[in-house]
Amino acid sequence: MMNYPFPPALRLLRWTVHGTFAALLAVALIGLLRRGHAPLAAAGVPLGVLYAAGIVIEGRLPRFGGRAHLLLGRIWLVAITLGWAGLALAAPQYVWLAFPLFFAHLHLLPPPVALPGVAVLTAAAVAATGWHTGGLTGAQVVGPVVGAAVATLMGLVYKALHAESEQRRRLIDDLVRTRDRLVEAEREGARLAERERLAREIHDTLAQGMSSIILLLRAARADLARDPELAGTRVDEAERAAQDNLEEARNFVRALAPPALQHSSLTAALRRISDAAVAGTGTEVRFEVSGVPLPLPADYDQVLLRIAQGALGNVSRHAAARHAAVTLTYLDDTVVLDVVDDGRGFAPGPPARFHEDGAREDGTGDDGAGRGTSRGTGFGLRAMRDRVTALGGALTVESVPGEGTAIAAALPLPSGSAP
Repeated sequence: MMNYPFPPALRLLRWTVHGTFAALLAVALIGLLRRGHAPLAAAGVPLGVLYAAGIVIEGRLPRFGGRAHLLLGRIWLVAITLGWAGLALAAPQYVWLAFPLFFAHLHLLPPPVALPGVAVLTAAAVAATGWHTGGLTGAQVVGPVVGAAVATLMGLVYKALHAESEQRRRLIDDLVRTRDRLVEAEREGARLAERERLAREIHDTLAQGMSSIILLLRAARADLARDPELAGTRVDEAERAAQDNLEEARNFVRALAPPALQHSSLTAALRRISDAAVAGTGTEVRFEVSGVPLPLPADYDQVLLRIAQGALGNVSRHAAARHAAVTLTYLDDTVVLDVVDDGRGFAPGPPARFHEDGAREDGTGDDGAGRGTSRGTGFGLRAMRDRVTALGGALTVESVPGEGTAIAAALPLPSGSAP
Protein backbone atom coordinates (compact mmCIF):
# COMPACT_ATOMS: atom_id res chain seq x y z
CA MET A 1 0.00 0.00 0.00
CA MET A 2 1.24 3.46 -0.82
CA ASN A 3 2.53 5.67 1.95
CA TYR A 4 0.83 9.08 2.16
CA PRO A 5 0.56 11.51 5.05
CA PHE A 6 -2.75 10.07 6.25
CA PRO A 7 -4.66 11.44 9.23
CA PRO A 8 -4.52 9.32 12.42
CA ALA A 9 -7.73 7.36 11.67
CA LEU A 10 -6.43 6.24 8.27
CA ARG A 11 -3.01 5.38 9.65
CA LEU A 12 -4.67 3.28 12.37
CA LEU A 13 -6.79 1.43 9.78
CA ARG A 14 -3.76 0.89 7.58
CA TRP A 15 -1.65 -0.58 10.34
CA THR A 16 -4.60 -2.68 11.51
CA VAL A 17 -4.63 -4.37 8.09
CA HIS A 18 -0.87 -4.99 8.29
CA GLY A 19 -1.27 -6.30 11.84
CA THR A 20 -4.05 -8.63 10.73
CA PHE A 21 -1.78 -10.16 8.09
CA ALA A 22 1.01 -10.61 10.62
CA ALA A 23 -1.36 -12.20 13.17
CA LEU A 24 -2.94 -14.59 10.66
CA LEU A 25 0.50 -15.59 9.37
CA ALA A 26 1.74 -16.21 12.92
CA VAL A 27 -1.33 -18.34 13.69
CA ALA A 28 -0.72 -20.37 10.53
CA LEU A 29 2.96 -20.91 11.30
CA ILE A 30 2.28 -21.93 14.90
CA GLY A 31 -0.47 -24.33 13.83
CA LEU A 32 1.81 -25.97 11.28
CA LEU A 33 4.64 -26.32 13.77
CA ARG A 34 2.32 -27.94 16.31
CA ARG A 35 1.22 -30.45 13.69
CA GLY A 36 4.84 -31.21 12.88
CA HIS A 37 4.81 -29.59 9.43
CA ALA A 38 8.01 -27.59 9.83
CA PRO A 39 8.80 -27.43 6.07
CA LEU A 40 5.36 -25.94 5.36
CA ALA A 41 5.87 -23.44 8.20
CA ALA A 42 9.28 -22.52 6.81
CA ALA A 43 7.70 -21.95 3.39
CA GLY A 44 5.46 -19.26 4.91
CA VAL A 45 8.38 -17.25 6.25
CA PRO A 46 9.42 -15.83 2.82
CA LEU A 47 5.85 -14.60 2.33
CA GLY A 48 6.02 -12.71 5.61
CA VAL A 49 9.43 -11.28 4.69
CA LEU A 50 8.10 -10.16 1.30
CA TYR A 51 5.10 -8.48 2.92
CA ALA A 52 7.30 -6.76 5.52
CA ALA A 53 9.75 -5.67 2.83
CA GLY A 54 6.89 -4.00 0.96
CA ILE A 55 5.91 -2.07 4.09
CA VAL A 56 9.50 -0.93 4.73
CA ILE A 57 10.29 -0.03 1.14
CA GLU A 58 7.04 1.84 0.43
CA GLY A 59 8.08 4.66 2.76
CA ARG A 60 11.16 5.26 0.61
CA LEU A 61 9.49 5.08 -2.79
CA PRO A 62 7.73 8.49 -3.11
CA ARG A 63 10.90 10.04 -4.58
CA PHE A 64 10.24 7.98 -7.73
CA GLY A 65 6.95 9.81 -8.24
CA GLY A 66 3.33 8.70 -7.92
CA ARG A 67 3.14 6.60 -11.13
CA ALA A 68 6.39 4.69 -10.49
CA HIS A 69 5.35 4.21 -6.88
CA LEU A 70 2.01 2.72 -7.94
CA LEU A 71 3.68 0.43 -10.50
CA LEU A 72 6.09 -0.97 -7.92
CA GLY A 73 3.19 -1.42 -5.49
CA ARG A 74 1.25 -3.47 -8.06
CA ILE A 75 4.29 -5.63 -8.81
CA TRP A 76 4.56 -6.29 -5.06
CA LEU A 77 0.84 -7.15 -4.98
CA VAL A 78 1.20 -9.71 -7.79
CA ALA A 79 4.16 -11.33 -6.03
CA ILE A 80 2.42 -11.53 -2.66
CA THR A 81 -0.78 -12.91 -4.26
CA LEU A 82 1.07 -15.65 -6.15
CA GLY A 83 2.97 -16.57 -3.01
CA TRP A 84 -0.29 -16.81 -1.05
CA ALA A 85 -1.90 -18.98 -3.74
CA GLY A 86 0.93 -21.49 -3.61
CA LEU A 87 0.87 -21.67 0.20
CA ALA A 88 -2.97 -21.93 0.30
CA LEU A 89 -2.77 -25.01 -1.93
CA ALA A 90 0.00 -26.47 0.29
CA ALA A 91 -1.71 -25.97 3.67
CA PRO A 92 -5.23 -24.88 4.75
CA GLN A 93 -3.77 -22.70 7.54
CA TYR A 94 -2.71 -20.15 4.91
CA VAL A 95 -6.16 -19.74 3.36
CA TRP A 96 -7.29 -16.99 5.75
CA LEU A 97 -4.39 -14.76 4.70
CA ALA A 98 -6.68 -13.83 1.80
CA PHE A 99 -8.56 -11.42 4.10
CA PRO A 100 -5.80 -8.73 4.35
CA LEU A 101 -4.99 -9.30 0.67
CA PHE A 102 -8.51 -8.10 -0.16
CA PHE A 103 -7.56 -4.67 1.22
CA ALA A 104 -4.33 -4.60 -0.76
CA HIS A 105 -6.19 -5.30 -4.02
CA LEU A 106 -8.86 -2.69 -3.27
CA HIS A 107 -6.26 -0.05 -2.48
CA LEU A 108 -3.70 -0.63 -5.24
CA LEU A 109 -6.04 -1.49 -8.11
CA PRO A 110 -8.84 0.56 -9.69
CA PRO A 111 -12.36 -0.64 -8.74
CA PRO A 112 -13.10 -2.26 -12.14
CA VAL A 113 -10.05 -4.48 -11.62
CA ALA A 114 -10.03 -4.71 -7.81
CA LEU A 115 -13.58 -6.06 -7.42
CA PRO A 116 -13.11 -8.96 -9.86
CA GLY A 117 -9.74 -9.59 -8.19
CA VAL A 118 -11.41 -9.87 -4.79
CA ALA A 119 -13.99 -12.28 -6.29
CA VAL A 120 -11.20 -14.44 -7.74
CA LEU A 121 -9.37 -14.46 -4.38
CA THR A 122 -12.61 -15.46 -2.64
CA ALA A 123 -13.22 -18.29 -5.09
CA ALA A 124 -9.60 -19.41 -4.71
CA ALA A 125 -9.93 -19.44 -0.90
CA VAL A 126 -13.14 -21.49 -1.09
CA ALA A 127 -11.58 -23.87 -3.63
CA ALA A 128 -8.43 -24.32 -1.51
CA THR A 129 -10.56 -25.13 1.52
CA GLY A 130 -12.52 -27.71 -0.45
CA TRP A 131 -9.28 -29.14 -1.84
CA HIS A 132 -7.91 -29.83 1.64
CA THR A 133 -11.16 -31.12 3.18
CA GLY A 134 -12.32 -33.12 0.22
CA GLY A 135 -15.63 -31.29 0.15
CA LEU A 136 -17.37 -28.05 1.06
CA THR A 137 -19.81 -27.13 3.79
CA GLY A 138 -21.98 -24.07 4.01
CA ALA A 139 -19.71 -22.51 6.65
CA GLN A 140 -16.64 -23.04 4.47
CA VAL A 141 -18.30 -21.07 1.67
CA VAL A 142 -19.98 -18.40 3.74
CA GLY A 143 -16.84 -17.58 5.73
CA PRO A 144 -14.66 -16.37 2.80
CA VAL A 145 -17.64 -14.69 1.12
CA VAL A 146 -18.55 -12.70 4.24
CA GLY A 147 -14.89 -11.84 4.78
CA ALA A 148 -14.62 -10.61 1.20
CA ALA A 149 -17.82 -8.53 1.56
CA VAL A 150 -16.62 -6.93 4.80
CA ALA A 151 -13.18 -6.28 3.33
CA THR A 152 -14.75 -4.73 0.24
CA LEU A 153 -16.91 -2.36 2.25
CA MET A 154 -14.00 -1.40 4.49
CA GLY A 155 -11.72 -1.01 1.47
CA LEU A 156 -14.19 1.30 -0.24
CA VAL A 157 -14.51 3.36 2.94
CA TYR A 158 -10.72 3.43 3.17
CA LYS A 159 -10.41 4.68 -0.43
CA ALA A 160 -13.06 7.34 0.18
CA LEU A 161 -11.26 8.53 3.31
CA HIS A 162 -7.98 8.45 1.45
CA ALA A 163 -9.42 10.55 -1.40
CA GLU A 164 -10.81 13.05 1.11
CA SER A 165 -7.45 13.13 2.87
CA GLU A 166 -5.68 13.82 -0.40
CA GLN A 167 -8.15 16.56 -1.25
CA ARG A 168 -7.58 18.20 2.10
CA ARG A 169 -3.83 17.87 1.70
CA ARG A 170 -3.96 19.60 -1.68
CA LEU A 171 -6.22 22.29 -0.22
CA ILE A 172 -3.79 22.85 2.63
CA ASP A 173 -0.91 23.04 0.16
CA ASP A 174 -2.85 25.61 -1.88
CA LEU A 175 -3.59 27.61 1.26
CA VAL A 176 0.05 27.52 2.30
CA ARG A 177 1.16 28.68 -1.14
CA THR A 178 -1.51 31.39 -1.13
CA ARG A 179 -0.37 32.53 2.32
CA ASP A 180 3.22 32.66 1.11
CA ARG A 181 2.16 34.72 -1.90
CA LEU A 182 0.19 37.07 0.35
CA VAL A 183 3.18 37.46 2.66
CA GLU A 184 5.38 38.21 -0.35
CA ALA A 185 2.81 40.68 -1.70
CA GLU A 186 2.59 42.41 1.69
CA ARG A 187 6.36 42.54 1.86
CA GLU A 188 6.52 44.02 -1.63
CA GLY A 189 3.74 46.48 -0.78
CA ALA A 190 5.59 47.57 2.35
CA ARG A 191 8.77 47.99 0.33
CA LEU A 192 7.00 50.10 -2.29
CA ALA A 193 5.24 52.15 0.40
CA GLU A 194 8.55 52.81 2.13
CA ARG A 195 10.13 53.71 -1.19
CA GLU A 196 7.27 56.12 -1.86
CA ARG A 197 7.68 57.66 1.59
CA LEU A 198 11.42 58.08 1.11
CA ALA A 199 10.85 59.65 -2.30
CA ARG A 200 8.37 62.16 -0.83
CA GLU A 201 10.69 63.07 2.02
CA ILE A 202 13.70 63.51 -0.27
CA HIS A 203 11.68 65.54 -2.76
CA ASP A 204 10.19 67.86 -0.16
CA THR A 205 13.35 68.30 1.94
CA LEU A 206 16.72 67.68 0.35
CA ALA A 207 15.72 68.47 -3.24
CA GLN A 208 13.92 71.70 -2.26
CA GLY A 209 16.85 72.75 -0.05
CA MET A 210 19.39 72.14 -2.80
CA SER A 211 17.24 74.13 -5.22
CA SER A 212 17.15 77.09 -2.79
CA ILE A 213 20.92 76.95 -2.31
CA ILE A 214 21.49 76.98 -6.09
CA LEU A 215 19.17 79.96 -6.55
CA LEU A 216 20.84 81.88 -3.74
CA LEU A 217 24.34 81.25 -5.07
CA ARG A 218 23.32 82.28 -8.58
CA ALA A 219 21.87 85.51 -7.20
CA ALA A 220 25.04 86.10 -5.18
CA ARG A 221 27.19 85.63 -8.29
CA ALA A 222 25.05 88.13 -10.20
CA ASP A 223 25.33 90.69 -7.34
CA LEU A 224 29.01 90.09 -6.64
CA ALA A 225 30.30 92.82 -8.97
CA ARG A 226 27.70 95.55 -8.48
CA ASP A 227 26.68 94.96 -4.85
CA PRO A 228 29.19 92.88 -2.83
CA GLU A 229 27.28 93.45 0.40
CA LEU A 230 24.08 92.02 -1.05
CA ALA A 231 26.08 89.14 -2.53
CA GLY A 232 27.48 88.39 0.93
CA THR A 233 23.96 88.39 2.32
CA ARG A 234 22.94 85.88 -0.35
CA VAL A 235 25.91 83.68 0.53
CA ASP A 236 24.97 83.82 4.22
CA GLU A 237 21.43 82.80 3.31
CA ALA A 238 22.78 79.95 1.20
CA GLU A 239 24.93 78.82 4.12
CA ARG A 240 21.93 78.84 6.44
CA ALA A 241 19.93 76.91 3.85
CA ALA A 242 22.74 74.35 3.60
CA GLN A 243 22.82 74.01 7.40
CA ASP A 244 19.05 73.54 7.48
CA ASN A 245 19.31 70.99 4.68
CA LEU A 246 22.03 69.12 6.57
CA GLU A 247 19.84 69.08 9.66
CA GLU A 248 16.92 67.87 7.56
CA ALA A 249 19.08 65.00 6.28
CA ARG A 250 20.18 64.03 9.80
CA ASN A 251 16.63 64.14 11.14
CA PHE A 252 15.44 62.28 8.07
CA VAL A 253 17.85 59.46 8.89
CA ARG A 254 16.71 59.50 12.52
CA ALA A 255 13.02 59.70 11.46
CA LEU A 256 12.54 62.84 13.58
CA ALA A 257 10.30 65.83 13.01
CA PRO A 258 11.41 68.54 10.55
CA PRO A 259 13.89 71.00 12.12
CA ALA A 260 11.52 73.88 11.34
CA LEU A 261 8.95 72.34 13.71
CA GLN A 262 11.24 71.18 16.51
CA HIS A 263 11.56 74.52 18.25
CA SER A 264 8.69 76.57 16.81
CA SER A 265 5.01 76.44 15.94
CA LEU A 266 3.52 75.59 12.56
CA THR A 267 2.74 79.23 11.77
CA ALA A 268 6.29 80.35 12.60
CA ALA A 269 7.75 77.52 10.52
CA LEU A 270 5.50 78.37 7.56
CA ARG A 271 6.45 82.05 7.83
CA ARG A 272 10.14 81.17 7.85
CA ILE A 273 10.06 78.79 4.87
CA SER A 274 7.87 81.24 2.92
CA ASP A 275 10.77 83.70 2.99
CA ALA A 276 13.52 81.14 2.52
CA ALA A 277 11.99 79.12 -0.32
CA VAL A 278 12.02 82.00 -2.83
CA ALA A 279 15.17 83.73 -1.57
CA GLY A 280 17.34 84.79 -4.51
CA THR A 281 14.36 85.04 -6.87
CA GLY A 282 12.20 87.96 -7.85
CA THR A 283 9.14 86.54 -6.09
CA GLU A 284 7.61 88.28 -3.09
CA VAL A 285 5.80 85.98 -0.68
CA ARG A 286 3.11 87.02 1.79
CA PHE A 287 2.14 84.73 4.65
CA GLU A 288 -1.17 85.06 6.51
CA VAL A 289 -3.10 83.20 9.17
CA SER A 290 -6.89 83.27 9.14
CA GLY A 291 -9.00 82.14 12.06
CA VAL A 292 -7.92 81.06 15.53
CA PRO A 293 -4.76 78.90 15.48
CA LEU A 294 -5.28 75.52 17.11
CA PRO A 295 -2.75 72.95 18.26
CA LEU A 296 -2.63 70.21 15.63
CA PRO A 297 -1.18 66.70 15.76
CA ALA A 298 2.46 66.39 14.76
CA ASP A 299 1.62 64.56 11.52
CA TYR A 300 -0.72 67.42 10.50
CA ASP A 301 2.02 69.99 11.12
CA GLN A 302 4.51 67.94 9.12
CA VAL A 303 2.16 67.39 6.17
CA LEU A 304 1.19 71.07 5.94
CA LEU A 305 4.83 72.13 6.18
CA ARG A 306 5.92 69.68 3.48
CA ILE A 307 3.11 70.80 1.15
CA ALA A 308 4.12 74.41 1.60
CA GLN A 309 7.74 73.52 0.89
CA GLY A 310 6.80 71.62 -2.26
CA ALA A 311 4.44 74.26 -3.57
CA LEU A 312 6.87 77.14 -2.92
CA GLY A 313 9.66 75.07 -4.47
CA ASN A 314 7.62 74.82 -7.67
CA VAL A 315 6.99 78.56 -7.51
CA SER A 316 10.69 79.36 -7.21
CA ARG A 317 11.81 76.94 -9.93
CA HIS A 318 9.04 77.05 -12.51
CA ALA A 319 6.43 79.76 -12.02
CA ALA A 320 8.54 82.94 -12.59
CA ALA A 321 5.93 84.66 -10.40
CA ARG A 322 6.14 88.22 -9.06
CA HIS A 323 3.89 87.55 -6.10
CA ALA A 324 2.89 84.49 -4.07
CA ALA A 325 0.72 84.10 -1.00
CA VAL A 326 0.64 81.39 1.66
CA THR A 327 -2.49 81.33 3.80
CA LEU A 328 -3.21 79.02 6.72
CA THR A 329 -6.93 79.02 7.54
CA TYR A 330 -8.52 77.46 10.62
CA LEU A 331 -12.20 76.70 10.07
CA ASP A 332 -14.68 75.02 12.40
CA ASP A 333 -13.80 71.49 11.35
CA THR A 334 -11.04 71.91 8.78
CA VAL A 335 -7.60 73.43 8.44
CA VAL A 336 -6.73 74.69 4.95
CA LEU A 337 -3.37 75.65 3.48
CA ASP A 338 -3.47 77.78 0.30
CA VAL A 339 -0.45 78.57 -1.86
CA VAL A 340 -1.24 80.98 -4.71
CA ASP A 341 1.06 82.61 -7.26
CA ASP A 342 0.66 84.85 -10.32
CA GLY A 343 3.23 83.01 -12.41
CA ARG A 344 3.05 81.39 -15.82
CA GLY A 345 0.71 78.60 -14.68
CA PHE A 346 0.07 75.45 -16.64
CA ALA A 347 -2.74 73.45 -18.19
CA PRO A 348 -3.75 70.65 -15.83
CA GLY A 349 -4.14 67.47 -17.80
CA PRO A 350 -4.75 63.81 -17.05
CA PRO A 351 -2.67 62.20 -14.32
CA ALA A 352 0.91 61.95 -15.46
CA ARG A 353 2.62 58.64 -15.96
CA PHE A 354 6.02 58.10 -14.43
CA HIS A 355 9.00 55.90 -15.14
CA GLU A 356 10.50 53.75 -12.38
CA ASP A 357 13.15 56.44 -11.75
CA GLY A 358 10.41 59.01 -11.07
CA ALA A 359 10.73 60.98 -14.32
CA ARG A 360 7.60 61.92 -16.24
CA GLU A 361 7.11 60.28 -19.58
CA ASP A 362 6.32 63.65 -21.18
CA GLY A 363 9.48 65.20 -19.74
CA THR A 364 7.73 68.23 -18.19
CA GLY A 365 8.51 69.82 -14.88
CA ASP A 366 7.04 68.95 -11.51
CA ASP A 367 3.55 67.72 -12.27
CA GLY A 368 3.20 70.03 -15.21
CA ALA A 369 4.18 73.23 -13.44
CA GLY A 370 6.20 75.31 -15.84
CA ARG A 371 5.46 72.97 -18.71
CA GLY A 372 8.22 72.98 -21.22
CA THR A 373 10.60 75.00 -19.03
CA SER A 374 12.43 72.28 -17.11
CA ARG A 375 12.69 68.58 -16.62
CA GLY A 376 11.71 68.01 -13.01
CA THR A 377 11.21 64.77 -11.13
CA GLY A 378 7.48 64.74 -11.80
CA PHE A 379 6.81 64.02 -8.14
CA GLY A 380 5.59 67.30 -6.57
CA LEU A 381 1.81 67.33 -6.79
CA ARG A 382 1.57 63.56 -6.56
CA ALA A 383 3.54 63.59 -3.31
CA MET A 384 1.31 66.40 -1.95
CA ARG A 385 -1.84 64.51 -2.86
CA ASP A 386 -0.54 61.32 -1.22
CA ARG A 387 0.27 63.16 1.99
CA VAL A 388 -3.14 64.83 2.18
CA THR A 389 -5.05 61.68 1.29
CA ALA A 390 -3.24 59.73 4.02
CA LEU A 391 -4.86 62.04 6.59
CA GLY A 392 -8.31 61.93 5.02
CA GLY A 393 -8.02 65.33 3.36
CA ALA A 394 -8.23 66.64 -0.20
CA LEU A 395 -5.85 68.53 -2.48
CA THR A 396 -7.19 70.98 -5.06
CA VAL A 397 -5.06 72.38 -7.88
CA GLU A 398 -6.28 75.18 -10.14
CA SER A 399 -4.13 76.71 -12.85
CA VAL A 400 -4.49 78.57 -16.14
CA PRO A 401 -1.55 79.21 -18.46
CA GLY A 402 -0.37 82.77 -17.96
CA GLU A 403 -2.63 83.40 -14.97
CA GLY A 404 -0.88 81.57 -12.12
CA THR A 405 -1.57 78.55 -9.95
CA ALA A 406 -3.53 77.92 -6.76
CA ILE A 407 -2.99 74.88 -4.54
CA ALA A 408 -5.30 74.19 -1.58
CA ALA A 409 -4.79 71.39 0.93
CA ALA A 410 -7.75 70.80 3.26
CA LEU A 411 -7.40 68.49 6.27
CA PRO A 412 -10.30 67.58 8.56
CA LEU A 413 -9.60 68.55 12.16
CA PRO A 414 -9.23 65.51 14.40
CA SER A 415 -11.84 65.03 17.10
CA GLY A 416 -11.06 67.18 20.12
CA SER A 417 -9.19 69.83 18.11
CA ALA A 418 -12.15 71.81 16.75
CA PRO A 419 -12.96 75.06 18.64
